[in-house]
Amino acid sequence: MANDLFGGLGNLGGLLGGLAKSVVPKDTPEGRLLAAQSELSDLQKQESDILLEIGKQAYEQNPSAWPQDGKLKLIRENMAAAQATLGEAKEAQEQADAAKKAEDAKGRCSECGHKNPEGVKFCQECGTPLAAEGPKHCTSCGAELTAGTRFCGACGARQGE
Repeated sequence: MANDLFGGLGNLGGLLGGLAKSVVPKDTPEGRLLAAQSELSDLQKQESDILLEIGKQAYEQNPSAWPQDGKLKLIRENMAAAQATLGEAKEAQEQADAAKKAEDAKGRCSECGHKNPEGVKFCQECGTPLAAEGPKHCTSCGAELTAGTRFCGACGARQGE
């Protein structure tokens, strides 16, 4: 890799090599140099992938034979913890996004999309009746009620309008 113009930059070498191949004519010394470096980089990556696969297979056959086993176990434990943290963070982000979306939908007209102020029953842009805000609950027992319910189906309590 020391001779590779793009060495040490991971996949960037392959990307730059591909770009250079399409920009630099192949029949020039620069084009031949870039093509050779790109090919060498691709072959070195293939070699690394195969050696990695061989190493994984050898480790799986007898993990305790390798002095790095303890360190690898610790890394794997840390990876599991990081994955759990990532899952929690994604869930929290999804909840925040859902809350933001729900907040943005409040007072928004389903017909024209106009954002109406709180408490308005009809869209100020097109006059469409706006949906009631969320589910209603019984004033006595807390059961969820459908829109327009005058008496609770769970406890029979009269509901105010």
